[in-house]
Amino acid sequence: MGLFDIFKRKNNNKLEKTKKYKLGMHKTREHSLGRLKDILEQSDRINDDLFDEIEEIFIMADIGVDTVVEFIDELKNDVNAKKIEDPKLLQSMIIDKMFELYLKGEVVNANLNLIEDGLSVILFVGVNGVGKTTSIAKIANELKNEGKKVLLAAGDTFRAGAVEQLDVWAKRVGVDIVIKDAATDPSSVIYDAVTKAKKEGYDVLLCDTAGRLQNKTNLMNELAKIKRVIERECPNAPHDTLLVIDATTGQNGMSQASAFLEATNVTGIVLTKLDGTAKGGIVLAIRNKLGIPIKYVGLGEKLDDLEHFDIEDYLYGLFADFFDEND
Repeated sequence: MGLFDIFKRKNNNKLEKTKKYKLGMHKTREHSLGRLKDILEQSDRINDDLFDEIEEIFIMADIGVDTVVEFIDELKNDVNAKKIEDPKLLQSMIIDKMFELYLKGEVVNANLNLIEDGLSVILFVGVNGVGKTTSIAKIANELKNEGKKVLLAAGDTFRAGAVEQLDVWAKRVGVDIVIKDAATDPSSVIYDAVTKAKKEGYDVLLCDTAGRLQNKTNLMNELAKIKRVIERECPNAPHDTLLVIDATTGQNGMSQASAFLEATNVTGIVLTKLDGTAKGGIVLAIRNKLGIPIKYVGLGEKLDDLEHFDIEDYLYGLFADFFDEND
């Protein structure tokens, strides 16, 4: 059974999470991908002009030029190999091909790398304004609701208001936080937080970091210092380093992220504001270009609207218009 058939079954069951992705991806469907269904249904044959139109649609959806070119080439090869002539059959082929593009033949883990016995340390990196602080709060809320004892570390001491903002979120969520005065050495905050977490039996420590320093060298040095402190106090940590990217910034967000990828070992992506953009294809561009799994996506403003990424639900959200629905 292909994904196309699975999606029909999902629609019939109207699963809550699937509906959330469908609602969250509506801007991408209405704008960037809005023409795709009509083009495939109205075309009477598969030719280069049709592939050019599909290519243009995917580029507008911010899947990325290189990724789209690679995708279209593989789609053409499959069409030729299977001797496909009906454009409508491309619907299921596109979905399956995108599924393969994301997985790359691997088992992709979208869960946090939490250890069962002891302290799990999660490091958050990303430029200012991408929703990093809010994402930390939402993940803290999720972990607390799972029964875990959670501690926050306000390590973004270089940005005015960042410590206060995380402190407000900590109180709202109901978790503890380690803070110091503004302009304090971030690694000092992280050291105190790790020490407290170990001493008082916390399950998870979520560490905020500076979103922007004067240059890439400073950024790399600061993150390296923080990592050394964590590793010294808690061997094999951090267990996850999550890069937060704002989906609405598209390819610019990926460019901004390059410094963080050079500065530290990023293990997963938190993609915020996916519901607020017509360029939802950025998920596929990130995975194909950066080779890093998406772990969370933001599908709304509420505390529980940061969802664990699911490639099947994401593709359903992108292509829900392919299916007859009675919502």
